Amino acid sequence: MQPLRAAAARSATRAQLRHATTATKPRAYPVASTAASKTTATPSSAAKTTAAASKAATPAATAGKLARTPLAQTTGQHIPDAPGFGTPSTLTGAPPLAHLEGTNGSSTAEAGAIDAAQQQNGGDAIDWSSSYHGLGTNAFPVETSRILMAPIDPEDVEVKPDGIIYLPEIKYRRILNNAFGPGAWGLAPRGQLMVQERLVTREYALVVHGRFVAQARGEQQYFSDDGVSTAAEGCKSNALMRCCKDLGIASELWDPRFIRAFMKSHAQQVWVEHATTKKKRQIWLRKDDEVRYPYKKSVGGAAAFA
Repeated sequence: MQPLRAAAARSATRAQLRHATTATKPRAYPVASTAASKTTATPSSAAKTTAAASKAATPAATAGKLARTPLAQTTGQHIPDAPGFGTPSTLTGAPPLAHLEGTNGSSTAEAGAIDAAQQQNGGDAIDWSSSYHGLGTNAFPVETSRILMAPIDPEDVEVKPDGIIYLPEIKYRRILNNAFGPGAWGLAPRGQLMVQERLVTREYALVVHGRFVAQARGEQQYFSDDGVSTAAEGCKSNALMRCCKDLGIASELWDPRFIRAFMKSHAQQVWVEHATTKKKRQIWLRKDDEVRYPYKKSVGGAAAFA
């Protein structure tokens, strides 16, 4: 019994000592592993984690707000496309042009004529690069024909130095504007601009009130690469002059009898000297014109046309 009592006394003593040690020293918390420390968070670290998560979620939410949604297909008034690139107006559900008032001042009758031309062509925009729509269908009104075929004024006719008479291209445009009105006619290219060595050519069609009227190829010389653009514009004017022959504009210029009579009464041939080369030659000019640079009148005088 005595050994058992001694063992019990020793156990009680050890328990008292352990209790005293625990009361005097702070309790040591076990150190968590790295994975546990990341999983278990203090209140401050939890707040930081929440803030970081909210920042990370902000771009995604912003991207969701800024993402564009596809627009619904719009419907409304059909705007006619350029010739050759149009779509059938019957598929768009647009009202006929005859019911609309032109934004550029065109009358309802003109709009109706354009709409009728498109309906005759199957509802498509006419491709004037190859179409002959309306060729020879109707004659122009009598008043229009009188303007087109009116005798030309000799005061409008010019003379080139080589003796060729011509009407300036701006006067062809004035006659067309007077007969049909500005915007009722136009030149439609019938092909690409052909640039050759010192020469450009291109084919054009004259279209009046939505009708093909005439077709001609214009040409113009150029002397440097910088002059191709200017030559292209001159080529267009040359084609316009040739197309106007079919309308009877200035047809006298191709009449040999008129040419001989005009040259006799309005032109003269004079001797001139080139200001730079000093070469002398004879040139033609109107009797009411003067010799202009680079020529000056030579001592040889003038010889009247006989």
